[in-house]
Amino acid sequence: MGWQALRVCVFYHDKCFDGACSASLFTRFHRECIAAGATYEYHGLVHRAGALFDESEFTGDQNAIVDFKYSTSPRITWWFDHHQSAFLTPEDRQHYLACKQDPDCGGRKFLDAEYTSCTSYLARIASTRFGFDTAPLTELIHWANIVDGAQYESPESAVEMPAPAMKLTLIIEATQDPAFIPRLIPLLTAMPLAEVLAQPFIADLLPPLLERHRFATELIRSRAEERDGTIFFDITDQPLEGFNKFIPYYLHPNATYSIGLSKSSFRTKVSVGSNPWTKANSAKMINLAKVCERYGGGGHARVGAISFPPDQADQARVAAAEIVAELRANNPMA
Repeated sequence: MGWQALRVCVFYHDKCFDGACSASLFTRFHRECIAAGATYEYHGLVHRAGALFDESEFTGDQNAIVDFKYSTSPRITWWFDHHQSAFLTPEDRQHYLACKQDPDCGGRKFLDAEYTSCTSYLARIASTRFGFDTAPLTELIHWANIVDGAQYESPESAVEMPAPAMKLTLIIEATQDPAFIPRLIPLLTAMPLAEVLAQPFIADLLPPLLERHRFATELIRSRAEERDGTIFFDITDQPLEGFNKFIPYYLHPNATYSIGLSKSSFRTKVSVGSNPWTKANSAKMINLAKVCERYGGGGHARVGAISFPPDQADQARVAAAEIVAELRANNPMA
């Protein structure tokens, strides 16, 4: 029999800048430190109601999940995540803790919710545990932290998007082409982000998306209601799930929280976030991951989401109304 390259399937948080960057950084790390001749395939994962994984897709010689929830499947070789809500069930958490006691399993599965982005966490583990050189990827890691950690200088910089990373984020979040992000991923660690953005198959997508972004801004302006430090808007009648999540704070800079209802072909989504530029006392702010977990969602302390089946818009509205009421009753600026 002839030699056959190791086949690696990389599963990443789809339509997410940090998810794409994590997949790209994992690929470069794996190629340089684990298996020089491996081939890589990419599969996007999305948060939806019900099962998140289809084990029949874990077909690689090695299978990696980055920036997404934990899977107990024995076919998963690598896992990196930084979300507070990393486990679907208590049993999944116990499975992970048991795995960490096994040198073979635990040495390839990593979680730390203190990290701003999965990209930066993966870079740290790859560097300290496996000797991977992250110096050429400084720009990518820097922008993954800014985008995923909402560390922009101002609402204007987040919504007006002057940087290449922001324009790439717009495209990544809006694309409906399942082949686009797998094509993009290898480029993110191969060239500067400005050069990535300049690739014709990427650059050609930008003008209509910028126009769509302007439409989303005006739509949310017309729908958003801010009261007691919390913004609420419902755009489920428009196909705009991928809107820029900082638009509400751009329009209402004094608000602390934002809850938005949106709809796509596969889910009705309740987006729950907090203003990165808020002047509220952080000690008084509510952990949004824990709020979302009560409804089957999750995320980070300052941003989270809940996914309902597309035919359960009424249930999503009830959940959104309850969360709005809770946050308005606990305004940290009051």
